[in-house]
Amino acid sequence: MRIVVVGAGAVGSYIAERLSIEGQDVVVIDIDPRRAEELRQRIDALVIVGNGASSTTLEEADIGQAQVLLAVTSSDGANIMACHTAKKMGVERAIARVQDTELRVGLDGIGVDTVIDPVETAAKEITTLVLESGLSELIELGDGQLALVGGTVTSASPLVGVALKNVPPRQNFSWLAIAVVRNGKTVVAHGDTMVEEGDHLLLMVKKKNVHRAKAMIGIRYQDIRRVLIIGTTRVAQLTTRTLVKAGMEVVVIDPDEARCRQVAEAISSALVISADPTDPAVFSELDLNQNDSVVALTGLDSMNLIPCLVAKAMGAATTISRVTRMNYVGLLAGIGVDTTVSTRLAAAASILQFVRRGEVFSVTTFSDTDAEVIELEVQPGSQALGRSLLELPLPIGMVIGGMVRGDIAFVPSGSTTIEAHDILIIFTVPDAREAVELMFAA
Repeated sequence: MRIVVVGAGAVGSYIAERLSIEGQDVVVIDIDPRRAEELRQRIDALVIVGNGASSTTLEEADIGQAQVLLAVTSSDGANIMACHTAKKMGVERAIARVQDTELRVGLDGIGVDTVIDPVETAAKEITTLVLESGLSELIELGDGQLALVGGTVTSASPLVGVALKNVPPRQNFSWLAIAVVRNGKTVVAHGDTMVEEGDHLLLMVKKKNVHRAKAMIGIRYQDIRRVLIIGTTRVAQLTTRTLVKAGMEVVVIDPDEARCRQVAEAISSALVISADPTDPAVFSELDLNQNDSVVALTGLDSMNLIPCLVAKAMGAATTISRVTRMNYVGLLAGIGVDTTVSTRLAAAASILQFVRRGEVFSVTTFSDTDAEVIELEVQPGSQALGRSLLELPLPIGMVIGGMVRGDIAFVPSGSTTIEAHDILIIFTVPDAREAVELMFAA
């Protein structure tokens, strides 16, 4: 598939690199010669210096032969114009990053098929993780009826040291272990899998049973009453607003006095303090305790990681850190950072559904594994029709964790048969993805 990415900033370069590794035919356009050259040295893709909204530049990118244009520069207007021009030149789907909500109305009439805002998506994810403290993932699937629940296994988990096939069934509680990430390696769970303390475990459950899934992972209830937001970036401000709306007490900490004044005026319900968030004295003055969650959302990894480490050492219940360097993620578990979030991953998840083959409704990505969860529809004529899950020649590295049939979502068993138009929720590693796409296509 030919994919043209306009903008080689943090989001654009990450997506281009990810798609290039997958073997997609990627073209990147950026107006900055230096940034274009840096990307050219790093990834296997055609990188063009130019204006992504220019027909001349898009023609050089052979936009008429592209299936997707993704415009993710820092300018909403430039992204919209790039989509408008590309659509007139024959691209099949145009996706624009648009941060201004007032600009999103009526964009389909001028060539924008899909609008994404990775920062807004990340803010919603962070709010969910704060309210369900202790989890690393809580992703609604199957029309909101199912939930993918992820977290670090503790000694309190009833699964530790027991083969999954020997775990006693629980009354009125259907759950399925999807995968274990251990020491950077991803293992799709099966009956003989033994869960260990410290594993990153993914479970599929009905949404109403999230609390029971937390208990299976060994995550104890934490009464979070206050959230300390580190930073005044856009994602920090959006997260502050959503947490305030959810009824949480929120404190914002940032060393920039001018930025603090702006945030205090914009979000009057939050306490805003101009201080150094890496200084333990700041947390001490706030009487940091086990009812606090610290969420670090500056634009610098170091300014996010250090406050989390300090806060955890001083008694904070949970810490969440924004990361830009994804190779940090595997190093952070167990040393003071409970959960990581990334606007780059949020952007990738937003567009991958348009890259995958078949009728795909959503794609979920993870910070510590290159596996994905794909939500797709079984097409009439699929080779899987009429066969049970046990009968399907499923490739190693994939598991069907959930299904939606009609209006009902459920966790399937081995005897569940596949019907046309079923919605499947599939966990897959990269090596199995192509087989997954082909198996359920027409």
